[in-house]
Amino acid sequence: MAIKDVLPQVRKEKGMTQEQLARKLFVTRQAVSRWENGETAPSIDMTKLIAVALDVPVMRLLDMPQEASCQCCGTPFSVPNMPKGTDADGAENPDYCKWCYDDGAFAYETMDDVIEVSAPYLAQATGMSLDEAVSFMGALLPTLDRWKGADQS
Repeated sequence: MAIKDVLPQVRKEKGMTQEQLARKLFVTRQAVSRWENGETAPSIDMTKLIAVALDVPVMRLLDMPQEASCQCCGTPFSVPNMPKGTDADGAENPDYCKWCYDDGAFAYETMDDVIEVSAPYLAQATGMSLDEAVSFMGALLPTLDRWKGADQS
């Protein structure tokens, strides 16, 4: 669901007006209104701040496709030629891509390692800036099975 659809719903659940949310974010009420009517969209970093202001997980506000994806890097398996990883016995693993998990071993030890390698590809594929891709991955990775509860480095 797009942020223009989620934001007003969450804001109202929290009993907050556009003006109150705007004050918490140090933006104008008109900025909040434009996000909610789809004229503009907040940056990834602003979306993180909105999540904090509304006390909700940032992933609730991000427009994420509801499809199977690698539980290490977040790349959707619908990406053309996206290979699945393999377990030590050679069996295909449905949870991880081959770039993150192969022959029963993970390619990356930390989230920072994944971001360093993957963010440039995400930026190129989506048209995000590299900084936006890094920020987006910083919000996404902690929600994936590989990194849930892991140290953030």
